[in-house]
Amino acid sequence: MFSHIMLGADDIAAAQQFYDATFAAFGGKPGFVDPYGRLVYQHNGGIFIITKPINGEPATGANGGTIGFKMTPEQADAWWQAGQANGGTAVEDPPGLREGSPYYLAYLRDPTGNKLCALHVVG
Repeated sequence: MFSHIMLGADDIAAAQQFYDATFAAFGGKPGFVDPYGRLVYQHNGGIFIITKPINGEPATGANGGTIGFKMTPEQADAWWQAGQANGGTAVEDPPGLREGSPYYLAYLRDPTGNKLCALHVVG
């Protein structure tokens, strides 16, 4: 269904520090900046792009939006730690199984405020 995900950021260098560190936790390679100044990641057939907003307005996190990444619980824990060490902010509960569900989850906000989730379905 999806070809790519693109998020806005005002500080591409801060975004690259955060995403290089968090994506390394699940085997992703460092991003590269394309000729248009966009930060690009490719992993397991997916494309994830960070860019300054084309309209020149400040970038903002999507209110109510979350982008989820599939990974193991061990990768989720490493991702969560790497994110906090590289400009991200922990949100919601610490990584772990959620009561009454088969989901192991971890949540972060990137330096721009975009909400991200590491998810593993147990079982």
